[in-house]
Amino acid sequence: MGFPGTWMTESESVVYRVVPKCACSTIGQIMFFSDHGKFFDGDIHDADSGMHKWAFEDSQPKITENVQGHKSYAFTCVRNPYTRILSSFFDKICGIQRNGRRYRGNLVPLLIQKYGIEVGSPEDGFEFDQIKSFRRFLLFARDTIRWRRPMDPDIHWSAMSGHVSTFILNGGTYDNIFWTEKFNEGMQSVLDAIETPVGVKLDKVPRFNESEGHGPKRAHPVEDYFDDLSMHLVYEIYKKDFQLFKYDFEDPSNKMPVAEIDLDEVHAKLGE
Repeated sequence: MGFPGTWMTESESVVYRVVPKCACSTIGQIMFFSDHGKFFDGDIHDADSGMHKWAFEDSQPKITENVQGHKSYAFTCVRNPYTRILSSFFDKICGIQRNGRRYRGNLVPLLIQKYGIEVGSPEDGFEFDQIKSFRRFLLFARDTIRWRRPMDPDIHWSAMSGHVSTFILNGGTYDNIFWTEKFNEGMQSVLDAIETPVGVKLDKVPRFNESEGHGPKRAHPVEDYFDDLSMHLVYEIYKKDFQLFKYDFEDPSNKMPVAEIDLDEVHAKLGE
């Protein structure tokens, strides 16, 4: 199985387990800059050199040796499950992707047909009932995660604990897990703990939000999208995420964590 979703700087200063929809574009660019003194020109997910990624065959032995020997500082970043699933819906389901097409080709037509979801289009200014459509999307997300139908779960809405656990199960150890909601503080704690070929001044780093601007804007506060049934579905899907990463299940309007992440607990519960 190895270490899917793991990135490492060429200098091996740091190892990062990507969790989709959790500031991964910005983190990847910071890692790239810390080796090369410049940002990658384009989406860091498209970079095929200048960084080790598990997706590259040549990088796999280097990543495996480093992670299993815990040679470098290893970290990941997580996000409130309510805002993460909402972001996935607006980006992947409603948005037009970088290639100018809908995400995963036939996925959106399938959702329109089977779940009655509306997504709008650039032509109509993305006019549709966002709350009704999102709640139907939640049913679909639950079906993919719980029963793997009508398709396997997508990385953008599968549980963060699942992404985080593969690293542990194959012999990796995290030195740091921080929250997207406290990004500067968390990323600074990583930079303070490592030595990079090029210094990084966080306040000078732009935010690389690759999903911005190609879909509808969220028209309502986060909590409006989640009624009692939606909250139940979210808890069914993301129970471990709320518990391990210390987010507030009871209040969708509170995106901030409510306690500190216990790394020992994360390793114990996700390493079983």
